[in-house]
Amino acid sequence: MALAEGLDPVMQMTCRDRNRIALQSDLLSAGALGVPNLVLMTGDRPERGDHADAKPVFDLSSSSLMATAKALRDEGVLMSGRAVDPPPRFLLGAVDTGAGSPDRFAQKVADGAEFVQTQFVFDVDAFAAWLNRARDLGLTEKCGVLAGVGPVRSLRALEFLSGIPGVAVPPELERRLRGVPAEKVAAAGMAAAAETVAALRELPGLAGVHVMAVGFERGVPEILDAAGLGPRT
Repeated sequence: MALAEGLDPVMQMTCRDRNRIALQSDLLSAGALGVPNLVLMTGDRPERGDHADAKPVFDLSSSSLMATAKALRDEGVLMSGRAVDPPPRFLLGAVDTGAGSPDRFAQKVADGAEFVQTQFVFDVDAFAAWLNRARDLGLTEKCGVLAGVGPVRSLRALEFLSGIPGVAVPPELERRLRGVPAEKVAAAGMAAAAETVAALRELPGLAGVHVMAVGFERGVPEILDAAGLGPRT
């Protein structure tokens, strides 16, 4: 449906749930359907979700899945050595925290990542410092960076997001959200997300943003409109 509307969908794949046979099947399916972009991830441990007793797979790491996808695309071969003709064509992406040292990002670029999506960015100054270090290393010229942005629509969500590794919620944002009545937290979170997108637009070396309005996808156009990124005429 997204392709039919002239959009470029991004398909996410995790190593947690499938072995190498199933993962390669997904890669071939993506190619057959014309999916132009893939994000390859390790995946969270099952105990962090609502199926804590599920058995993880992790047959491949995100690095080995990247190598598998790259060999399939560039050389037309599966891990078994079997040839695929024609090979699928897609842009290969990965994920990164977007915080701390860019060394992990550099390794993903070396593995073959052509774009990365970062964790939620709430502290633009801290993210800008990370991006500057990556740019100084020449990484942003080889790999597009999409900053993760999303609205905090409740205080419960604020507490959850504050506990995610690599996510930094600045004190001023926490005070802003806790300083309004409960029924206005969602609106304040939406406004803050739009302001973050607008601020990120000014950062040199940033390729774009990845808006993650989990459970409230219908709010994405509102965030983009408020950030000055509405539909183009």
